[in-house]
Amino acid sequence: MGANPQSVRLAVDVGGTFTDVALEIGDPAADGRRVTSKVLTTSRAPEQGVIDGVEKAVAEAGIEPGSVTLIIHGTTLATNALIERKGAKTALITTDGHRDAVEMAQENRFEQYDINIDRPDPIVPRYLRWSVRERMNYRGDVLVPLDEESVRALIPKFEENGVEAVAIGLLHSYANGAHEARVAEIIAEARPDLAITLSSEVCPEIREYERQSTASANAYVQPKMAGYLRKLEDEMRSRGFGCPFLLMTSGGGLTDLDTAVRFPIRLVESGPAGGAILATEIAKECGLANVVSYDMGGTTAKICLIDNYAPQMTRTFEVARVYRNMKGSGLPVRIPAIEMVEIGAGGGSIAHVDNMGRLQVGPESAGSEPGPACYGRGGTRPTVTDGDVVMGKVDPARFAGGSVALDIEASQKAVASDVGKPMELEGRLAAFALAEIVDENMANAARVHAIEWGKDISARAMIAFGGAAPLHAARLAEKLAIDTIVVPTGAGVGSAIGFLRAPVSYEVVRSRYLLLSDFDAGTVNELLSGMSAEARAIVSAAAVGVELTETRVAYMRYSGQGHEITVPLPEGDLTAADGDAIRKSFEAEYAKLYGRTIPDVEPEILSWTLTVAAPIALSPEASTAAGDAGTATPIDSRVVFDPDLQRDADYAIHARTDLAPGMTVAGPALIVEDQTTTVVTSTFDAKVDGLGYLILTAKHKTAA
Repeated sequence: MGANPQSVRLAVDVGGTFTDVALEIGDPAADGRRVTSKVLTTSRAPEQGVIDGVEKAVAEAGIEPGSVTLIIHGTTLATNALIERKGAKTALITTDGHRDAVEMAQENRFEQYDINIDRPDPIVPRYLRWSVRERMNYRGDVLVPLDEESVRALIPKFEENGVEAVAIGLLHSYANGAHEARVAEIIAEARPDLAITLSSEVCPEIREYERQSTASANAYVQPKMAGYLRKLEDEMRSRGFGCPFLLMTSGGGLTDLDTAVRFPIRLVESGPAGGAILATEIAKECGLANVVSYDMGGTTAKICLIDNYAPQMTRTFEVARVYRNMKGSGLPVRIPAIEMVEIGAGGGSIAHVDNMGRLQVGPESAGSEPGPACYGRGGTRPTVTDGDVVMGKVDPARFAGGSVALDIEASQKAVASDVGKPMELEGRLAAFALAEIVDENMANAARVHAIEWGKDISARAMIAFGGAAPLHAARLAEKLAIDTIVVPTGAGVGSAIGFLRAPVSYEVVRSRYLLLSDFDAGTVNELLSGMSAEARAIVSAAAVGVELTETRVAYMRYSGQGHEITVPLPEGDLTAADGDAIRKSFEAEYAKLYGRTIPDVEPEILSWTLTVAAPIALSPEASTAAGDAGTATPIDSRVVFDPDLQRDADYAIHARTDLAPGMTVAGPALIVEDQTTTVVTSTFDAKVDGLGYLILTAKHKTAA
């Protein structure tokens, strides 16, 4: 998936506020070039915003649509549909006696002392959860044959209730999906218009609650996502884009359009995943083994820990948490994903003072319609962007490349009315209070996330990107005691650029219980062979003529435990002797995580994953080293409210395009570019490295 001199690759990231486009011709690290664009997301018809952004980038690059060799797309539409509950009317079909599993959940209290605890409502309400007569055991053996008449009896209910999508989640279908497949056949014969999701396909794993929740979520977003993706494909084709069209997945890989239409739940975190990939590549280029990736856009902020040049991965995460940062308060989705924390703290996050006189920011967002007050599109409530405008951090003439004219007076009025007046704060102090709240919300989320994983957040460098992140990175770093910040080129459209660094890949998971003392190499090889064939069929369709790589992992635990750890499997066909090798790997991973092993307890394997990927062609090595090119000359200055000084200060203004490698910028300063602005507060200085990245270093560190 690497660039070659003739390649023209296009990446599009649709966010809640902006749609970002990155167009690369050849390899920008060598003799190629990159063109980017940022336009407001058209929420009522997202494909129109994509077309607008793409046409803008193509026109600026001076190329024809037919010369584009690859399109990569990521979107938050599936996430937003789940959060806002704007998906299809969905029914869930389960085994008799199990219709309430998705509502019973784990039967625990994620907030121990809140007697009025709010639990997330299931995607499918009880009156749309129906059951059929059948039963299998955990090995996939049929105990009660499927009663097909019980399935046909449900068909009239679809029309009676206006059902648009169906999730089928039968007991133990992860071990044998035959009954689910037959239920789907019967329904499809009668109602071919319905979108049908099988839990045995979207999430063939043990744990009924998570499997049914994932299947329900997939069915819920499938009609909307399928309609959007197919319409976007048609629009692009009609405009002359005839190249392959790939989708970014939550796990950091790329998949084809047909697979994305079948399993749109795998796209839930596709935008943030692109950002994590970009941060990983930048960490490698800069030789920073352990970093924190900070991605702040118009609607949310995403924070990801990257260790030894690899982002943390997970198979379970939650969508639409009722309690911010509270594990267990959201809807579980079990898919491959990059582990990160995401909060409603973006440029469009709305500020208000609650009944107790407390200033709150987010998670409600003004989005792109009407957007922040300064957009002049009808918004009257103050947002984070309005606070930044009032503090003087945003250059109105260059915001979003000049495509959005900012109304400064509207920002001042909104902040004064909704923040300043109720809190008795005047002028820029009200905007500073707004910024402090959102920065502290992000800092707290980062601290909690790092502590949960046993990491020291202050020992890391920060990589900041997204339209709003460079505006807030220095203050966030001050709060987290981080001394180094990297702001890459094209930071305002970072996730879209990250898409262009992702491999075509696909992960298959299967649950097959195996006690390690009963390790059967033949059975395991047969299982892995089938998984490999499934993954290779998808990847090879999108990555033609390249040699594919394969990674295999077992999810293991000691017998009787409730949770598993990941253990890499040996390469090639397994033999009986590999049972001991897997045991040693398990004990090593367990000891690394928990500091000990448990003697005389047998390990067991619950699930297996296999990932097939097309290799990424590496760009020519480029040096980050830069000599001393002297201090950069500012093009202007502006009065900005400095958070450390807590008063107005003169900030020098520098155009990023004027900064050459080796140049230094003394803080306080603003470094402006079309899609974002980097705020260098009074506690930092900046220098341009050999790749053109801005490296912000705390002054106390350079003084030492």
